[in-house]
Amino acid sequence: MLTQIRRSIVLALFCLVFFGLLYPLVGTGVSQVLFKHQADGSITANGSTLIGQNWTSPKFFHGRPDDFGPYAGTGDNPLVANGKSGDSGATNLGPRSRKLETYTEELITYWHKMGVNPTPDLVTTSGSGLDPDITPADAHAEVPMVSKATGLSPKVLDQLVTRETNSAQFGFLGSDYIDVLQLNEALAKME
Repeated sequence: MLTQIRRSIVLALFCLVFFGLLYPLVGTGVSQVLFKHQADGSITANGSTLIGQNWTSPKFFHGRPDDFGPYAGTGDNPLVANGKSGDSGATNLGPRSRKLETYTEELITYWHKMGVNPTPDLVTTSGSGLDPDITPADAHAEVPMVSKATGLSPKVLDQLVTRETNSAQFGFLGSDYIDVLQLNEALAKME
């Protein structure tokens, strides 16, 4: 019986050291060597490319709204909503919801005031409410707003949108998309 207890303790210690210390360190080391940018959270000078950012100025392209979007007066920052860090997510309102209809109408009004004829994606939340990407059609719809605010011609902005468009993964998974943070960083370099 003592032999079995000793074997159990040795196995538990081995598993603790191997799976609790060595394996995570090797995984972290490999990711830092092979995928440093992603392992560090895909952080740029202005935020992470993996999560939606707060773009309220007409000088920048805006992302999809989160649950607390512009109609709630809190901007579109999924990391800080209603003054509380971490609040985010989709509304979970159904297609017959009067509240959803009201929010959508308010967003359409918001976009029209900005000089944009919004696409459906610009007035609806994504499933997570944290989406950092928009479609090329969304970006092209925002070109008049950004052009007016920055003084850059719509043709130049359309070329920028085309240049910043990423193809569907492997050419067939999903659809073309634009990371709004990267698009706005490229835009800032043009000014």
